[in-house]
Amino acid sequence: MFQKDRFIENCKSAVGDGQKAIRELVLEAVADPSGIVSELGEPTKAGVYPLYQANDLTVINFVWAPYMTLFPHNHNMFAVIGIYSGREDNIFWRRIDAGAGGGTRPGIEAAGADSMGPGQVATLGRDIIHSVANPIAKLTSAIHVYAGDFFNPPQPRSQWEHETLVEEPWHMDHSRAAFRQAEIRYKAGLAAGLNV
Repeated sequence: MFQKDRFIENCKSAVGDGQKAIRELVLEAVADPSGIVSELGEPTKAGVYPLYQANDLTVINFVWAPYMTLFPHNHNMFAVIGIYSGREDNIFWRRIDAGAGGGTRPGIEAAGADSMGPGQVATLGRDIIHSVANPIAKLTSAIHVYAGDFFNPPQPRSQWEHETLVEEPWHMDHSRAAFRQAEIRYKAGLAAGLNV
């Protein structure tokens, strides 16, 4: 049965052993979605819920609103993402040189995609750029484990504007605003009887 404190202690012990060790812990955790819900509570609101934060490790419970998307971004640290309810679609991006595709400045282009459901895990290397979408009409919940301080990264992170794909500095405030706006849309949909 999933226990938050034991999971965090196991991650603290394993982070020095690398991404594969963390992946095994996250796989074990999301194999018991009802245990996670029992321990953390039934997700009712979109948001970023830190479970643990230190210089070498951050554990977060992410809850995505229905149809929510988050702009392309990087982490500059490895990450392991495990879904325990709903569905998460990732688009993976790669950097392109200035002038590629007729552009005048460096940017990114789509390079692949993955769709995950409960019990599935994604491993993201430190240089991966991805964007995230919840493609369904209900909340999606995931445990994210990062090999560093997600909220105060030692190396500046980047995000890319949705429409233009122009790179800009990453700020947690932008991510929190995206979750707030998605939650407002979700509540409005519930009030109108549009969400399942």
